[in-house]
Amino acid sequence: MTIVDVRCHHLTTALHSPFVTALRRTTDLETTVVEIIDDTGERGFGEAPQVWRVTGESLEGSRACLEGPLADVVRGRSSDDLVDLTRAVAEAVVGNFGAKAAMDVALHDLAARRTGLSLPRFLGTARHQVETDVTVSVGELSQLSTDALRRVEDGFTVLKLKVGTDARTDTERIVAVREAVGDRARIRVDANQGWTAREAITTICAIEDAGGGLEFVEQPVPAADLAALGRVTAAVDTPIMADETVFGLRDLVEVVRRNAADLVNVKLAKCGGLSTARTLLEFSRTHGVGTIVGSMMEGPIGVGAAASLVAALGTTYTSDLDAAWWAAVSPVEGGIEYHGGTIVLPDLPGLGIGSVK
Repeated sequence: MTIVDVRCHHLTTALHSPFVTALRRTTDLETTVVEIIDDTGERGFGEAPQVWRVTGESLEGSRACLEGPLADVVRGRSSDDLVDLTRAVAEAVVGNFGAKAAMDVALHDLAARRTGLSLPRFLGTARHQVETDVTVSVGELSQLSTDALRRVEDGFTVLKLKVGTDARTDTERIVAVREAVGDRARIRVDANQGWTAREAITTICAIEDAGGGLEFVEQPVPAADLAALGRVTAAVDTPIMADETVFGLRDLVEVVRRNAADLVNVKLAKCGGLSTARTLLEFSRTHGVGTIVGSMMEGPIGVGAAASLVAALGTTYTSDLDAAWWAAVSPVEGGIEYHGGTIVLPDLPGLGIGSVK
């Protein structure tokens, strides 16, 4: 079946609460959704989020890439040639990983629909449920504790605290949240590159001494400073995760070579889609590096694809797939559902998306 059309949609959805990190504050979910259509009318969907401070990609840039060079390499090709198509997408342009991820996911969605299989089944599993953490945004001490308790009441058992805005008070904030939630939730923190190596080591050791009981600390130092990341990893007992440091396989190889981190956060919009993400997860497993799959304020399309990958391959720790949960209303018909901290994937062809609202 031949791909005959590529269309893009600008999707904007209000969040029910502001999402705040050391890098940014947002009140809306904004993505470019790509829709590919074959000559039978079957469709596949993918999406590229706008995350200026991580990937540097804009909605307009993603759209230009999707409607230009990426459309050129898939239009007129058989949707059954998935391996060749995803390779062509990966090689069509330099960078533009969010746009590549959107097209890669759309190709997988279309191929799965053509076989009548859900995306998890297409990827090789009958599992249609995966667990996710939930983010507790950067805030003042009392607000963090209140928000953490609300997330536990919402049914989440793994909390990711956003820190990194003030190393002097981060220890106090983390310990306060631990005291507030007790043993009802596991806690991990994400500094989003907000600390120096010295600050990271001092803060993490203080949390360890205070019995904070962290699962891991994500990206404590600037992404490009592998030496600093390695120093932190070597100096503390708490596992250290690389996120913004690792986009693709070359980055991950260097992290492994330098023993710079214990874990890696694999995100479709950073690495270019399901095809590369699968390689990163398998490489990590082979080399003893822990994993989660993360999200970058995608809606149900991007999160559904990432959750399908987790269902099929598994990860070392509970993944970070709460992005679509923040939407005040779902921007699509069909797709995933959140039942507390559990994502339920529809056992319908592809991603189970009917249309974009």
